[in-house]
Amino acid sequence: MPYTVDFKDVSTVGLESSPVAEALAGLRANESRYFKNKYDHDFTVTPASEAPETLEWIQRILAEERSLTIASRPLEVTSFEVDGIRMAYVFYESGLSINVMYSLDDGGKRAVGFKLSQGMEVPEELAGTFKFARQKSKLAGEIRGSYFVIKGEH
Repeated sequence: MPYTVDFKDVSTVGLESSPVAEALAGLRANESRYFKNKYDHDFTVTPASEAPETLEWIQRILAEERSLTIASRPLEVTSFEVDGIRMAYVFYESGLSINVMYSLDDGGKRAVGFKLSQGMEVPEELAGTFKFARQKSKLAGEIRGSYFVIKGEH
């Protein structure tokens, strides 16, 4: 069942099984606030099991671009288009959030971003490969993030 993320009243709905559920909920709310303020888009997530095509698209990009497979269980996903950009997110039980920004225009920006919830360790599959910058967030505490540019067509 879809859930529209409220960034004013942060909730762990859908994320309860995560050991860092509150921090992950804050991270999810931070993303929701960004898209509402910048694009007037309501950030709505769906259980990963109910939107396998979004999860598969993200997993395929990770595998083809960097030979990555995320070990943690995916909890929620979302996919939408704003301003000519396809955005897709997956929120994992570990506290990891992965987003894909994929410009629909040839030559546009295309990247995969990783964000780590406060209190979680860097996942083994990302450790040593990516350096994570720190960012403060009122909703999520401290977010650590990294990214890579997508080279292929997906």
